[in-house]
This record gives sequence, C-alpha cells and structure tokens, in this order.
Amino acid sequence: MTNLFTPFALKGLKLMNRIVMPPMCQYSVVAEDGIPNAWHDVHYISRAVGGTGLIIVEMTGVHPDGRITNQDTGIWDDKQIPAYRKIVDQVHSYGSKIGIQLGHAGRKAQDANPPVAPSAIRFDEKYKVPHALTHDEVQDMVQAHKEAARRAVEAGFDTIEIHGAHGYLIHQFHSPLTNQREDEYGKDLSLFGVQIIRAIKEVIPADMPILMRVSAKEYVEGGYDVNYASDLCRRYQDAGVDIFHISSGGEGHVGSNGGPKAVPGYQVDLAEHIKAELNVPVIAVGLLESYEVAQSVITEGKADLVAVGRGMLRDPYWALHASKALSGDVTVPTQYERGF
Repeated sequence: MTNLFTPFALKGLKLMNRIVMPPMCQYSVVAEDGIPNAWHDVHYISRAVGGTGLIIVEMTGVHPDGRITNQDTGIWDDKQIPAYRKIVDQVHSYGSKIGIQLGHAGRKAQDANPPVAPSAIRFDEKYKVPHALTHDEVQDMVQAHKEAARRAVEAGFDTIEIHGAHGYLIHQFHSPLTNQREDEYGKDLSLFGVQIIRAIKEVIPADMPILMRVSAKEYVEGGYDVNYASDLCRRYQDAGVDIFHISSGGEGHVGSNGGPKAVPGYQVDLAEHIKAELNVPVIAVGLLESYEVAQSVITEGKADLVAVGRGMLRDPYWALHASKALSGDVTVPTQYERGF
C-alpha cells in the first residue's frame, strides 16, 4: 500500500517520501536585497535533516516590487544565486529535494509604490490602488518569471513551483473578480499564467517537473468554484504543469487560511477533485499536521503528496516523528540517534 513513506518519482524528480514542506514566507528583517541569509539556511536545512522529502522555498519575488514586503526573498538578480545554491547543496546532502516557488504579489505587494495588477482594483481599504499593467508591462512580467526560473536552475533547484494562488498576481489575472481588462488578457483569463508556464519551460531541463499552486476555490461572494478551477488547471496542464499544489482562498476577508471553520483536511476534497478531473498528480495541503490524517490522504488515494505547513514550523523533524509514530521505524542522522 502506498503511504507517506513510499518514494515518489516524476520525470527527473525522485523523492524519498511523500512529505512536502510548502512555501511559507519568513519575512526576515535581514533578507537584504532579497538575498536569503543564515536564518533561511537553518530554516530549510533543518527540515532536510528532519527527513522531509520535498522542501519548497517560500514565495520568492521575480521582481523587487513583487514581494509581499521588502523583508522577503527574491531572485530577480544573478547576484542572488550563490545564496540559494548554498541552501540547495546542503539540503541535497541530507537526501531531500528542494524546489523554489516563484511569484509576484501584484496588488498585495505592501511596500511597492505603486503595486501592480491586471486592473486598478485595490485589495481593500488598507492597500494602495494598484497600477493596471499595460500590455507591454504584462509581457515584462512573463519575462521576469522566465529569468527567475533560469536563475533557479543555475542555483541547482530540483523543481520550480509557480505561485498562482492566494490572491497574488497570477491569481489576480485568472479571477473574474480582479481581472476586468478589455485586451487579450481580459478575454482569456488564463493567458497570463499559460505564457509564464511556457516561458519557464524554455529555460529548464526537459526532465524538471513544473509545479503550480492554485486556489481551487474563492470564498468571497461571486468567487469561482472548483469546477472553474479545474478548467483553469486544464489550460495550465496543457501548457506544461506536471503537478498541482491545491490550496484555496486569498481574496477577501477569509484570506488563504480557510477561516475559523477550517478543520484538518478541509482542502483535501479540492485536491481530490482536481486529481480526478485532470488525471494529474496533486499535493494536498491544509491543517494536515496530524500524522494519521496526513497518512490517510495518501493511503486513500486522495492526493499523491501531502504538504505540512504550520506543523513543520513547530517541528522541523515532523517527518521523522511521523515515521516513528506510524510505523515505529525511523532513520535519523547518526548525530541524533541517541535522541530517538
């Protein structure tokens, strides 16, 4: 039976287990010029020591003004590559694989002046009114994602995840709530994402899978549902996405946390739906820190991989502890054997 600790392989990506650390911004005050530092080194490498199969580095800005805040990391300049390569090499030394999430916050870029978006609609009264991107500026954004992907490859990442969720720029383009353009990007709301995927494919190895995180449901009035999301994902799959990382929300007061009624596994049905509709591997995420709940998602075939966010913030060795709890068997670094 396939379980959390069954290896997973797709194209050139080979994982020792089905456990994923999802991207979680660190808002590190010393991430000068977007360059990761000692905090990020410890943060990611410790999760590799802890037995995580795939670590996905936090949303990394493809443009300085694409970060949520100026405390976030970026990959818009070649001088940023060495710091990522250092993390990648160390993560690999402990048997884990590592990807990077490329993104642009769009109208939710808090420190940009002004932020940008498909249309000049601000997130709420606390945010600035964004500048509506011109056609040429949209093309520049596609190019920025392409160049960021090239840098990620040079840094040695095993896979690239495109951030198309949580109300950020790609999500803003493919949501009817935030895209009111009259040009080709308003007539085909998936076009921006499709162009980014195709551009990234031009600069990555043929055997490197592309991941994409999507919000499969919007919680606000008039928001889209999972059937609309399935159609979006089908376009993105045709363009070259190999695995979908299924989340939800990001627009309005609910945000991307599911709200106060969220329970463990509250997004798993969305992942299961996309998996079945598109016959594509999916990553499930959303309050899956219980070892038993995470295990059941895999054993019941609802998703191919499980992402553990907040649980892994609290416990860098979540994967080791899960293995011990579920099977009684655990393989740990020699230095830590006495602790287990």
